Amino acid sequence: MTTQVFGHKSPDTDSTGSPIIWAWYMNTVKGEAAKPVLLGEPNTEAAFMLNHWGLEKPEIIEAVAEGAPVVIVDTNNPAELPEGINAADIRAIIDHHKLVGGLETKGPIDITVRPLACTATIMVDMIGEDMEKMPREIKGAALTCILSDTLEFRSPTTTAHDRAVAEGLAADLGLSIPDYAAQMFAAKSDVSAFSDAELLRMDSKEYEVDGTRFRVSVLETTAPQMVLDRKASLMASMADVASEDGVDQVLLFVVDILNEEATLLVPNDLVKGVAEKSFGTSVAGDTVVLPGVMSRKKQIIPVLKV
Repeated sequence: MTTQVFGHKSPDTDSTGSPIIWAWYMNTVKGEAAKPVLLGEPNTEAAFMLNHWGLEKPEIIEAVAEGAPVVIVDTNNPAELPEGINAADIRAIIDHHKLVGGLETKGPIDITVRPLACTATIMVDMIGEDMEKMPREIKGAALTCILSDTLEFRSPTTTAHDRAVAEGLAADLGLSIPDYAAQMFAAKSDVSAFSDAELLRMDSKEYEVDGTRFRVSVLETTAPQMVLDRKASLMASMADVASEDGVDQVLLFVVDILNEEATLLVPNDLVKGVAEKSFGTSVAGDTVVLPGVMSRKKQIIPVLKV
């Protein structure tokens, strides 16, 4: 039976590329039938990666059949996975996020969780000498994932090892990291085709703080004004998105990659209080700039207070 390999809902570049990388490894090196799948439409940067490297977009699925063999990558959070995930046959987890709890398996499995910036970095390490067999397009996906998750080494989640692996892949591919990353970030920054609701869900995770449930959305861009020009309609859409998704509030952080800062939209007193308590700032209007804030995982989620 073919093993499905997938990451989290609202797939970003790492949750699009890592299933492709690991399914290739399982099929080609391990001799185990596997296919990458997605739990939603990939974002613009992930779509750029697929097009640039000539990779087929994986099938998008909404559910997993009971007993179906699966490998979970780039998450271990049941809230980011298909409903009924615990009824599937989870064979392995490969991730770089904190352990959340709640997943159940049918027996002992391989779990690899390492404090690195990107799942693809972990996979390169695990594949080891068999990287020699990896085709150019899969190496390109791995490089794209690492540059995306590290924001071209600007993110505080970046480790020296992530950088070394990315530089090795770039050298092997004959690519200039600054030039290629600029293309990636340009693709990520073009959000003109997306509705407000799509933008609020595009790169988001659910998180609860003292009984208040948030959808924490991050838009990483080299053109923040393109998003901020839509702040009125984005804030107006937050209530509907929160209601539809069963959360109390949407928090939207617009991350300016080049200036290394985030702008939080402040639609109401709840978010104003969250901003002031969490980041030690004073909010006077409907936005607040947070210098140096780049990472949801390291700088946003751990400090949230209500």
